[in-house]
Amino acid sequence: MNVVTQKQLIAFLWAVAPARPVFIWGPPGVGKSSLVEQFAAEHDLPCISLLGSQLAPEDLIGVPQIFDGKSRFCPPDIIARSEPYVLFLDELNASAPEVQKAFYSLIHERRLANYRLPAGSMVIGAGNRAQDRAITRPMASALMNRMLHIELRASVTDWLDWAESMPLHPFVIDYIRMRPDHLTDVPPETEAPFSTPRAWHMLSDALYGFGERMSPEDVALAAAACLSVPHASQFVAFVKQKLIVYRPELLLNGAQSLPTHDRDLMYFVIMALHGYLLEHLPRERRLLTMNGKTLVAQAQGLIRTLMTFDGELVQLLLGQADPTSALPGWFVADLATAIPARLMDGPGEKEKIAS
Repeated sequence: MNVVTQKQLIAFLWAVAPARPVFIWGPPGVGKSSLVEQFAAEHDLPCISLLGSQLAPEDLIGVPQIFDGKSRFCPPDIIARSEPYVLFLDELNASAPEVQKAFYSLIHERRLANYRLPAGSMVIGAGNRAQDRAITRPMASALMNRMLHIELRASVTDWLDWAESMPLHPFVIDYIRMRPDHLTDVPPETEAPFSTPRAWHMLSDALYGFGERMSPEDVALAAAACLSVPHASQFVAFVKQKLIVYRPELLLNGAQSLPTHDRDLMYFVIMALHGYLLEHLPRERRLLTMNGKTLVAQAQGLIRTLMTFDGELVQLLLGQADPTSALPGWFVADLATAIPARLMDGPGEKEKIAS
C-alpha cells in the first residue's frame, strides 16, 4: 500500500475521489477526518460524516414504509440529500459485518435501496490499522475491492505549514520545529495519552485557553493530558525556558545560575549553551580574540560547575557524538587538560536525561 503525506493525500483525492471511492488508512490522530473536511471545503461541498463503529444496518438503509401498497426503504435524511456532498465513512473498518454489507451498494453504486447519491457526490472512507491498538475489524474482501486504498502518514513539514495557517499556539509550533520526532508516537499498550498531530492541536487549544497568565504548572497539566510522558516533560521544559528566559551569556558570566533543580529544563539550557558556544568559538585557536579568551575561561568555569551535577550533561554540551555539532577540538583539548578525570569519566550513575 502506498504511503502519502497530507498534501499528497489532498492531491490524490482531487484526482481520484470524483470517480471512485477512496479508503484512507492511518493511525489515530494523524488528521484523516480533518483532511477530508478540507477536501470537501475546497470543492464547496458539505461533508457528512458517519461513524461506522456506531452504526446499525438500519441507520443506513432506513426503515420500510408503505407507499401505494408497496414497501419502500427510506434512508435517513442525513444521507438522502438532493444536492451533491462528500460522504465520509469514518471508522468504516470498525463497523460490524452487517454494517459493512450495508455499505456495499453505497460505495460501489452510490445507492441505498431506491435512493441514489446526487451526481457530483463523493464517498471517502477511513480507518485505523490493526497495529494502532484501535477498534478495528477485518474488512471483507468484497468491500476492500470496491475502493482505492492509500495510507496517510504525518509529514512534519506539511503539518507545520497547516499549524502556522491556523494558527496553533507559538509554543507548540516552535517545539515541533525543534523536535519534529515528537509530532507522533506509538500508541501505548495501556490507557494513556500519546502524541499525535491531533493531540498537539488539543494542547494548543488548552494553552490558548490559559491565556497570557499561563504558568509552568498550567502547561504541565495540559501537556500531561495530551501527550506521551517523555514528550510532555520535554515540552514543559521547553516552555519553562521560554517563560523564564535563561540566556547563555548570563549563565556564562554568572548573572544567572544553572537550573539544577529541574533536569528537563537543564537539558534545554545545556543545548542553548552548546549552540551559543558553537557560534562564538572559532574553529581554529589562532583566531581567538581577547573576548574569545574571556568566553573560554567562563565556559571552563561553568563546565566545572556542571560536572559536580552530572558528567553526562558535559558530554551533551561538548557534542562529541556528532562531529558536525561538536565544539572546536582545541577547546575540548584544553578542557581535557584542565580537568581530565571528570571529563573522561563520561556519564555517571545519575539518572539519564530524557531526549
